[in-house]
Amino acid sequence: MSRVSFLLLSLTLSLLYACSQEQETLANNYDIIPFPHLLQAQDGQFILAANTRLAALGTNEEVKRMVNNFACVLRSKSGLSLPVSEGVRSAPISFGIDSAIDHPEAYELRISAESIEVKAGAPHGLFYAIQTLRQLLNKSAGNTWYFPAATIIDTPRFPYRGTHLDVARHFHPVETVKAVIDQLAYHKLNTFHWHLTEDHGWRIEIKAFPKLTEIGAYRNGTLIGHYNDQPHQFDGKRYGGFYTQEQIKEVVQYAADRYIEVIPEIELPGHALAALAAYAELGCDGGPYEVWQKWGISENVFCPTETTFEFLEKVFDEVTDLFPAKYIHIGGDECPKTKWKESAFCQQLMEQEGLKDEYELQSYFIRRIERYLNSKGKQIIGWDEILEGGLAPNATIMSWRGTAGGVKAAQAGHDVIMTPTSHCYLDYYQSDHPDEPLAIGGLLPLEKVYSYEPIPIELSPEQAEHVLGTQVNLWTEYIPTQEKLEYMLFPRLCASAEGGWSKDRDFSDFIERLIPHLSRLEEMGIRPANHLYDIESDVKTHEGLVVVDLQTQTKAAAVHYTVDGSLPTITDALYDGAGIRIDTSTFIQAQCFQAGKAIGRPWEQQVDWHLAAGQSLQLAEMPHPKYGSGGAAALINGINGSDERYGDAEWLGFAGKDCVATIDLGGIRNVSHAQFRFFKGEGQWIYLPKSIKVFASPEGKNFTLIGASGPIEGDSKVVSPMVSLQATSARYLKVEIANYGIIPEGKQGGGHPAWLFVDEIRVE
Repeated sequence: MSRVSFLLLSLTLSLLYACSQEQETLANNYDIIPFPHLLQAQDGQFILAANTRLAALGTNEEVKRMVNNFACVLRSKSGLSLPVSEGVRSAPISFGIDSAIDHPEAYELRISAESIEVKAGAPHGLFYAIQTLRQLLNKSAGNTWYFPAATIIDTPRFPYRGTHLDVARHFHPVETVKAVIDQLAYHKLNTFHWHLTEDHGWRIEIKAFPKLTEIGAYRNGTLIGHYNDQPHQFDGKRYGGFYTQEQIKEVVQYAADRYIEVIPEIELPGHALAALAAYAELGCDGGPYEVWQKWGISENVFCPTETTFEFLEKVFDEVTDLFPAKYIHIGGDECPKTKWKESAFCQQLMEQEGLKDEYELQSYFIRRIERYLNSKGKQIIGWDEILEGGLAPNATIMSWRGTAGGVKAAQAGHDVIMTPTSHCYLDYYQSDHPDEPLAIGGLLPLEKVYSYEPIPIELSPEQAEHVLGTQVNLWTEYIPTQEKLEYMLFPRLCASAEGGWSKDRDFSDFIERLIPHLSRLEEMGIRPANHLYDIESDVKTHEGLVVVDLQTQTKAAAVHYTVDGSLPTITDALYDGAGIRIDTSTFIQAQCFQAGKAIGRPWEQQVDWHLAAGQSLQLAEMPHPKYGSGGAAALINGINGSDERYGDAEWLGFAGKDCVATIDLGGIRNVSHAQFRFFKGEGQWIYLPKSIKVFASPEGKNFTLIGASGPIEGDSKVVSPMVSLQATSARYLKVEIANYGIIPEGKQGGGHPAWLFVDEIRVE
């Protein structure tokens, strides 16, 4: 054999070997969020080459635009400038409208080694198919770009899949809003709810009323720290901003190009202080008013005068011209009634209109606005408070205070969007780790967002048809920057998107798809929160022991722990899932490890032993489901809840109810005192109890009062009163903790029952 032939043979073999090696690296992954309705994985891949042609079939201009945009995405991602042609059916990658697909958001995607065929009944569906293709695009170790072979037939579960952004507490510029819209599109969400007016700022230019933005768009300072921090302190810096009408049009068109409808929210009758600061005649007492610097709810609301209605009608004339959406959101939530009660005009109007109370006056207000907006071809959405006093005839309800409002509205034949605080408020903490950035309160981890089922079980199949869908809400009291906004949105928005789109869901599978998805987000410049390797604990009491179970959201890491005060290493005890059993004061530390290296944040927990620790406790009435995940054992497990937050598993919340607990100490014990922990957060309607009473019994039937205290007072977030007990021997202790009762008028939540939050009951 000649040297040339030998070299050619060697080269051929080398190329064949390289190709075979390359083929081995082409793993088929289907890490799509939200997951499709039907996905059939197949062998093989469609490999992109420099001459791979894309085709827009037919004459639809939207389809042509989308295909060209997709080619730009592929070029940006892979560096390949793929040619685009129109109407060429022989092109390897083709996009076309198929009238046989009758849902406008549905699509079919067929990927083989030879071709990719994309079909949809409307451009909406093709757009969503492209988002799926973007997520399926893979790169091998040898820099080959490819799509895994599959057949996907996909359609959304709900027609309304939304995300809300408050830009009134903290203003976010057009560039940030567009970045959010890009991510809604990427996750197949179709509605952007834009909260534009508040007590804290008016953010939309209204040409008929220039002072709304000259005065109402700016406040003279902003609260420092949390609302619960006392005394309140302010930075004294002028703060604000607004969107011109041209910017509004720009954002609306930007969203429309991505098949997202923008629903504006103009708050009324409450949350109106910024408007009153600009036009004092709209209030009940003539002012003067200032744009609010602290969080919470101002008592000053729109007065239902003809002047106010003329003002709002002119505002909505401009708003409806700017937003082509079917809906206008009019708020209607958290409207204090104090000013209306004090207003002679309001009382006279109520008598004139036959309104029995201020709640019916609010309904009168909402109905008038609804009639006007209906006359302009719009329908209203309102928070569930618009049910109070009678529901406006054509209103759609956004149910946020749990699901009861949504159930009531759907049963009455009204459309509903489900967005309860328990599962949909992304301004809540997403982890109970002490390093979490400041948030409004509560705890809403990723798994809880994912677990939300928007159809309440109380609804019949016919009534359930009124549930249009769901959305997550991001209120921005504590979110001043785009970086913080992204941290709070992602990945919880991904979980909500799958809940609105996918019919069948599995959290473990979602997590495994989320790991590469987070990398994709980071490549786009998004800074998500990554709690997948955070260690979480589930604590139980059992036969005089405290049992600590450690968990992570992903199985891709091992947990090692210590109980001797040392930092865990890869050689320390491997957590095996059986629970760490504690019977004395212990400091537990744990760490995730992957490939021999620490990953994620370290975890630690102090267990402080006392007479009741590890024993049994019975509650006369269980806490509210939103704030009771730790169960009764949380009160006697030796673990203190957060000093800053009331949403972790250690805090039990009772809505307007007392906490009555009976503790079995496991045998006759000498007791001398009991110490309690209560959370105080009056801005969140959380009040200290009126009193504490402790009773003792040797057999659990006949109880004697052995200690009492009250009213409980304190200025810090966590108040820990000590109750001295008459020296006695007892096996059973009954503790009665009396709820504060009704919140005084003039306070946040005035007229509503207070919350009582209880943590550890330490017995010595």
